[in-house]
Amino acid sequence: MRNAPSEHSRVAIVTGASSGIGLALARRLLDRGYRVVATSRHIISAKTLQDGATLKLIEGDIALRPTAERVVHTASHEFGAVDLLVNNAGIFISKPFTEYTEADYRRVTETNLTGFLHVSQLAVAQMRAQRSGHVVTMSASLAVQPVAGVPSALANLTKGGLESVTRALAIEYASEGIRFNAIAPGAVNTPMNPQEAHEYLEQLSPLKRLAEVSEVADLLLYLESAAFVNGEVVHLDGGAHAGKW
Repeated sequence: MRNAPSEHSRVAIVTGASSGIGLALARRLLDRGYRVVATSRHIISAKTLQDGATLKLIEGDIALRPTAERVVHTASHEFGAVDLLVNNAGIFISKPFTEYTEADYRRVTETNLTGFLHVSQLAVAQMRAQRSGHVVTMSASLAVQPVAGVPSALANLTKGGLESVTRALAIEYASEGIRFNAIAPGAVNTPMNPQEAHEYLEQLSPLKRLAEVSEVADLLLYLESAAFVNGEVVHLDGGAHAGKW
């Protein structure tokens, strides 16, 4: 097994990186000296990140395998490795269960599940050649702690599956030096949650506030540094997953 690369030579892929959590993660990794391949449907037109020597932007739908192929090829050929994959791209649609449409189902499953499958398969193939790597997937606190008044069946269906596969893959690839972990945030202070909704969203956590994107980035860096943490789903919800309050 090769020695793990130093932080300042590590290569990361971040999906869903044009705004919100993904953007914060990409920026934090760049600040820490990582070389980053960032992708989303609108990563270039969003103009929130600038392509350069340590950052490559790939615009496209991660649910399509050719997009995933371009992303992983760019990381492995431009930067020489894939040390960290952050599966951040995701769609959340809150509706009563019987009101979900076939279009809703396709949108959510294609991004949350198919996107995970394609880019993870390709990234893990590269990691196996390196004999090291780390995959961190964004789940949601709602996957294990449903909340009355926040119907989220498609999130439970997809994010619950991602948490399960994180544990399964952690076992499958442990002998090859590849770790799998997940982060399960509650409500996060991003543009997806408008200011007028904050008062309500704050009540969904025992600590009565939203998480900040900087806290998600802090947790990602912790998981990167914690070499013996594997197969873990870490909640970032102020304790909401712990029970009723």
